[in-house]
Amino acid sequence: MPVKEFKLPDVGEGVAEGELVSWLVAPGDRVEEDQPVAEVETDKALVEVPSSYDGTVEELFVEEGEMVPVGDVIISFRVDEGDGTSDEAAADPESAAEESGDAEPAATDDAEPDPAAADTADAEPETATGRTFAPPSARRLARELGVDLAAVDGSGPGGRVSEADVRAHAAGDAGGAGDSGSDEAPAPTPTEVGSGGRKSAVKKRGEDGSAESSAGPAPGAPEPAGRDATLATPATRKLARDLDVDVDDVPTDETRDGEAFVTGEHVQAYADALGSAAAAESAPEPEPVEADSADGADDGPAAAGEAAGATAPDAGDETVPYRGVRRTIGEQMERSKFTAPHVTHHDTAEVDALVEARAELKPTAEAEGVTLTYMPFVMKAIVAGLKQHPYLNSELREDDEEIVLKKEYNLGIAVATDAGLMVPVVDDVDEKGLFELAAEVRDLATRARERKLKPAEMNGGTFTVTNFGAIGGEFATPIINYPETAILGLGAIEDRPVVRERDGESEVVPAPTLPLSLSIDHRVVDGAVAARFANTVMEHLENPLLLLNE
Repeated sequence: MPVKEFKLPDVGEGVAEGELVSWLVAPGDRVEEDQPVAEVETDKALVEVPSSYDGTVEELFVEEGEMVPVGDVIISFRVDEGDGTSDEAAADPESAAEESGDAEPAATDDAEPDPAAADTADAEPETATGRTFAPPSARRLARELGVDLAAVDGSGPGGRVSEADVRAHAAGDAGGAGDSGSDEAPAPTPTEVGSGGRKSAVKKRGEDGSAESSAGPAPGAPEPAGRDATLATPATRKLARDLDVDVDDVPTDETRDGEAFVTGEHVQAYADALGSAAAAESAPEPEPVEADSADGADDGPAAAGEAAGATAPDAGDETVPYRGVRRTIGEQMERSKFTAPHVTHHDTAEVDALVEARAELKPTAEAEGVTLTYMPFVMKAIVAGLKQHPYLNSELREDDEEIVLKKEYNLGIAVATDAGLMVPVVDDVDEKGLFELAAEVRDLATRARERKLKPAEMNGGTFTVTNFGAIGGEFATPIINYPETAILGLGAIEDRPVVRERDGESEVVPAPTLPLSLSIDHRVVDGAVAARFANTVMEHLENPLLLLNE
């Protein structure tokens, strides 16, 4: 069966690279066309990458957490006969062999058997397909150590080869290597032949001589677990990569669905233990100091401490990659802040009637399967304000020297996720009812947190709402979602002291209030216009019956 290489496709408009978050398949797995094989995070969203072939996974060229440019090979498949193979290739065995990356000519019936080849075949682990199963990390280690992966006895399920198996095999060969006197390069592994000699895209310490990857563990280091499969969250896996730790080696007593489960605390503890053991092994022997040497007694320890402090990194620091959605957010905020002169207008609405209106509508909404929050009311009030003050629903096009007053009311709703702030857009808010808006906002927010939004669902906004009050706080200075010209921040609805007139006298009483923070692009919107817009929004929130006209 021919081997087909699969490149990272263009997963979104304008996306040049993506982070391979997780593999959904492993070498040896059977896949069908359009079956998702990997999850890739771009600067816009988390997307699943489907297979283009029916066949068997041959090799993974990229490890989880690695950035991959669009067009780079990420996986290869041994495809079924007739899938992607032309009639000409089937009729020409040599061309078919070249296509599959097999440079060896086909054997004939008249050829003499090669005893060495027979010995090699006997040494290969028997699998149902005649292949060797191993994760990308084990294959990489085998290449680094010059180990023929087909000759390694796998200790995992179905003969799966782990890194520990590769190290054990390399250690066993090292004992007799000194007598061979051979300078020949190690035989290529099956994956190197089957993929046309392509090396794994992963490059770790040891490949460039910066550290000996073949060195054994330091004395006193914790024994690696050497599992073949480990469950862990993407954040834990990223931490493991930052600390140069294999999650399969991290000891743990926790399990999920029958598999070992590793947390960030487990990874950090294991990395600290490895670091302590390595530091103890590499520490030089202390030089003898004369008992009566005042200089040595006073200056030695201090000098040593200063030297260590100058070279050793802070063990408490943690590095987090600045890329993907987080980098896009940062670049967008920087562009907005340094392009549009921001001014923020603060005010507070007294929302007794709004609280009562929502309470009355909640049972009806629940009967229709809808969770009714205050957000749909706010969105409708915003539309009322935008209709009266259209410059807040506009875009400044500097190159054309014009301001475009938008006639659509597409509101972006900022959602806090583990990857950062994402802004899905609710289109045509003016044409939808409260319950319809509530259901759509809930759906978009849920899929945003699950990283299942499509890039198109975050485009086309004309005005943005951010609800920082859901986390805590009253006022803020939100940054405009450029090229929009305004953004409204919502504080928490809470009882606060307000002044009310009663029987001709003023008194301070508790009442539910909603703090508002409106940031505007002062090139387009004047402060007076911003204040009038805020007044219109508050008027509709304080008198919810006015929303019936929207």
